[in-house]
Amino acid sequence: MGRFPPLLWLLLLALLLLPTAAGRVLLDLAGGLLITLLALPVVLGGLGWIGWKVLQSRVRTCEACGLSTMTRDAQCPACGSPLPARTSGASKEKAVDDSLPASDVTIDIKAEDVDP
Repeated sequence: MGRFPPLLWLLLLALLLLPTAAGRVLLDLAGGLLITLLALPVVLGGLGWIGWKVLQSRVRTCEACGLSTMTRDAQCPACGSPLPARTSGASKEKAVDDSLPASDVTIDIKAEDVDP
C-alpha cells in the first residue's frame, strides 16, 4: 500500500467544497466527530469526579487509630475499636460547641532551645 493517490485527494476535496449532499454528509460527520472528541474529556472528568465523591462518602475513619477504611463492619480492622456510624445527611461535620471558653480547647505550646 503506498501513498494515497492524488486523484482521490482531489475527489475528496471536491466533495467537501462543492455544495452536494455527499459534501454536507462528510462535513456533518466531521463536525460530529470533532464535538465528540472535544466533549469526551469533560464528560469523563465529570464522571470521575462523581465517582470520587461516592468513594469519599463510603470511607470511614477510626477515631482510635486513624485508619481509613470502607469496611461494613462495626469494628476497626486494625485496632478493633468501634467505627463511627455512617451519617446520612448533608452535614457530616461535628457540631461546634460555642459555649466553651477558648482557653479550654486550645493547646499551649512552649518553645525550648535544644542544645546540639
